[in-house]
Amino acid sequence: MRGEMAFRTVARMRSDFPSKFGIPRQSGLVTELNSTIVFEPEFRNPDALRGIEGFSHLWLIWEFSAAVRKEWSPTVRPPRLGGNTRVGVFATRSPFRPNPLGLSCVKLEGVELNTPEGPVLHVSGADLMDGTPIFDIKPYVPYADCHPEAKEGFAPAPIRQLEVSFPPPLLELVPQNRREALQGVLACDPRPSYQDDPARIYGMSFAGLEVSFRVEGNQLFVLSVTKTP
Repeated sequence: MRGEMAFRTVARMRSDFPSKFGIPRQSGLVTELNSTIVFEPEFRNPDALRGIEGFSHLWLIWEFSAAVRKEWSPTVRPPRLGGNTRVGVFATRSPFRPNPLGLSCVKLEGVELNTPEGPVLHVSGADLMDGTPIFDIKPYVPYADCHPEAKEGFAPAPIRQLEVSFPPPLLELVPQNRREALQGVLACDPRPSYQDDPARIYGMSFAGLEVSFRVEGNQLFVLSVTKTP
C-alpha cells in the first residue's frame, strides 16, 4: 500500500502579500484583491488550460509554505476561538497540519496564453502569499460544490467589522489600482482575533508598501504608508 506521494508544484501565486500578516483568513473575503497564477516552466503548455475560460471560479490546492513543520499536533487553537480553546486539527483550516495543504476558491478574471512567462491566470479573491506553491487547479462546479444548507460550526461567516480611517494624503501614496483592495483587507481586521489593545501599532506589507495602523473599537486608523526598501 502506498503511504507517501510526492507533489509537483505546477504554478506559483503572484500576489501583493510578501508575508503572512494581513492576508484574508479565507478566500473570497476581499473580492478586490487581484492575483496572477504563473505556471512552472514544465507546465507552460496552453493546451493544459483549454476550456478553463468557461468556468467563473476555480479551486486551488496549495502549500502553506510558511508553515511547514516536521511535527504535528492533533489539536490546534483557532484564533476565531480566542487562541486559547483547542479543537481537533481536522475540524479547522489551520495551516499547522500533518500535510500543510490549503484549499481556496478564487474567481477567474482572465486567461492570457501568450506572455513572456507562458500562459497565466488572473484571479481575484485569493488568500495566498506571494510565491505560494500551487499543486493543482480544478474548476468550481456549483451544482456539486455549493451547499447553502451547510453548517458553519464554530466559524460563522465573518463580516467586515471595521471602519477604515485612511487620511487622503496617505491614500494618495497607494497605487490607485490597489486602494480598494488594501481598504478591504484592513476592514477585515488583519489582527489576530484575540488581540484588542487600542494602543498597539501594527504593521503589514502590501504591494511594495509598509502600512501601519491601530484599532480602537470599531475604527481602524491608518498611521503611515511607506515604500518597502
